[in-house]
Amino acid sequence: MESKDLTIIIVTFKSEKKIVNCLKSIPSQIKVLVIENSNNVNFKKDLENQFSNSKCILMGENKGYAAANNIGLNQVKTRYALVLNPDAILDKNAVENFLISANKEKEFWLMGPASDQMKDINFNNNELVEVENLKGFAIFFNMSKFKDKFFDEKYFLYFEEIDLCESIKKANGKIYLNKSIRIIHQGASSVEDISEVELEKNRNWHWMWSTFYYHKKHKGFILALIIVFPKLLSASIKTLIFFLIFNKKKRDIYLCRLSGLFNSILGNKSWYRPS
Repeated sequence: MESKDLTIIIVTFKSEKKIVNCLKSIPSQIKVLVIENSNNVNFKKDLENQFSNSKCILMGENKGYAAANNIGLNQVKTRYALVLNPDAILDKNAVENFLISANKEKEFWLMGPASDQMKDINFNNNELVEVENLKGFAIFFNMSKFKDKFFDEKYFLYFEEIDLCESIKKANGKIYLNKSIRIIHQGASSVEDISEVELEKNRNWHWMWSTFYYHKKHKGFILALIIVFPKLLSASIKTLIFFLIFNKKKRDIYLCRLSGLFNSILGNKSWYRPS
């Protein structure tokens, strides 16, 4: 099995600095599709000039993680695809170990590195262990198990990979962690040039929207409402407290939490974008 069996997909949005180290860690013979959630022509030109194995597709606007990954995955012609965050860095043997494991466990649907999750996993001296879901920073796809539908594009941010794993498990698909694969995930934001306050508001809005939507999709409206009610109550109380003590920053963040949750409950699409 060779590297020609693999395509790597990286979704970016204002990640010009973050993605360089990621691309440097990828073997030069592997095709890379970078899906940029903007119309940044200079980013595309610079990236393709610097990394000859990379092609950058401009989305024209920020359509979110799920939609951008679907654009990339639907262009993959290889047997496997690896979805990476731009702040992930591959160990020198990561690609080889993914391909070796894929050859051993041919019926897998998804596979991920275990480094961030191994504390709670008992491998029993095996490299692979079946799990319910994966972290989204690095997901290895067996493309033969999928048709043209991957991530649910109603999500803009958060829960995309959890939702995908849930759907796969309902179809009796196999999802594995692999302890032989090492990928460094820096963990900080993959987005640059947006203020921390705006990023925090964006995170809170979408976390609450996606939380309710995920539970409604898989458990029904009433149970989803019961699950999120404590979050709704907490956000309401904290919004009032920060309003009364004139803490505008915190007030606005919790207002975003409320807005995201209410919009999801009302069935509105995930529309919030950082300014």
